[in-house]
Amino acid sequence: MTALEFSYSLDKMSKSLKPFALKLTKDMEEANDLLQETILKAFTNRDKFTDGTNLKAWLYTIMKNTFITNYQRMVRRNTFIDTTDNLHYINSTSSITENQAYSSFAMRDIKGAITKLDDAYKTPFMMHYRGFKYHEIADRLSIPIGTVKNRIHIARKELKSTLKNYAVKE
Repeated sequence: MTALEFSYSLDKMSKSLKPFALKLTKDMEEANDLLQETILKAFTNRDKFTDGTNLKAWLYTIMKNTFITNYQRMVRRNTFIDTTDNLHYINSTSSITENQAYSSFAMRDIKGAITKLDDAYKTPFMMHYRGFKYHEIADRLSIPIGTVKNRIHIARKELKSTLKNYAVKE
């Protein structure tokens, strides 16, 4: 395929590549840049394209790989490096220390709320919490499966009401 024929084929394919570029970048300007960079790479590497193969698939692959490379480059560029003696990355999450006070208060309140449940509700709820299936709970407690489901539902409802201070507000 001559350079002119290849250029013509690239021009025809660029119209179908633009929606894919827009899907990847989610921005029209960046999509245009990605499309332009893809066409440039394809044209400069036209000797690597084999006649008879799928040009569209080849171009999509170039575009996807270009997008991934650009994204990785941007992530690396946005990583701040602390230049003090210990040379820790600022973005590192390996040395995060969380305040355990909130979770210990929450666990104490949850355990207290479960303790206050009536045994008829607490037992099936705790068995379900520990991984027992409904039918296993029904067999062990010698009660119908519908009763098990109802008691677990009521226990959850009571716990939700008791622990409403911990509810996630949207």
